Amino acid sequence: MTPTKKAFTFRGLAGEHRPTLWLAPLLAIVTLFYLYPAFEVLRYSLTNASLLRPDYEYTLSTFAQVLGDPVLYKVIKTTAIFVIASIVLQLLLGLLIAVAVNRASKRRLPGRVFIRSLVLSAWVMPGVVIGIVWAIILNDADYGLANLLLGAVGLGTVPWLSTPTTALISVIIANVWRGTAFSMILQYAGLQSIPDELYEAAEVDGAGKLQSFFYITIPQLRPIMMINIILITISTLSTFDMILALTGGGPGQATEVLSLRTYNVIFQNYSLSEGAVLAVIMMLISLALTLAYRRLLRSEGTL
Repeated sequence: MTPTKKAFTFRGLAGEHRPTLWLAPLLAIVTLFYLYPAFEVLRYSLTNASLLRPDYEYTLSTFAQVLGDPVLYKVIKTTAIFVIASIVLQLLLGLLIAVAVNRASKRRLPGRVFIRSLVLSAWVMPGVVIGIVWAIILNDADYGLANLLLGAVGLGTVPWLSTPTTALISVIIANVWRGTAFSMILQYAGLQSIPDELYEAAEVDGAGKLQSFFYITIPQLRPIMMINIILITISTLSTFDMILALTGGGPGQATEVLSLRTYNVIFQNYSLSEGAVLAVIMMLISLALTLAYRRLLRSEGTL
């Protein structure tokens, strides 16, 4: 009887009176891989640390130097265009593909598995590989795949990567091609959860397919779409490997987004403190957007 009583007492202490014991491993992982690195970034942003020298001192001059640099605001503008365009296009294309695949699945049309696999192949590829692939496709020369196709229909060649505007468009296209698959997965799962009875009732009431889409599909998908926007935003803000392989931030600084600027400042200019300041700015932007999205989710009744 005694061992049974002790086991019951321990289970009561651990499960009811000490719930933090069960959360301790999770808290340790979060602290080691998230909180501590974030604290170190914040600490280095308050220094003049460099990769070329071991010693540094604490100062606010690095913040003043970075915030006073006009290049920063050009980079932020480029980042805003890149993020907004990627969100809108990934959301719309993901929804269109999800609707098409959902209808194909219900009708058991051939080729639906191939389409899903083709879309998902872009999502699983590393960002550097995607950048290299699109650099080959969008090569400015006549033998670039895009220019080769344009030349075949008599439209001439386009300087995809050598002019600021087309280079930014090229980066957005590559990022949308990669991220549309994730958007499609989420919205396809949302479409699967919509009861068929809603569409049947709408059809009985005389609603057409377009009316059913806007008055049933979109309202039912709105919570999923909001979560999708949050994840797309975070993913796009942290994108730099694909851009590094595709344009390197050029021509000039036309495609240098905030994450790539942080990478360049640290590993090309060897300024650890300035890179930390840029990382703090990016973290604050992500936090502000996440809080705004969370407020929208609460207004939708999701949270």
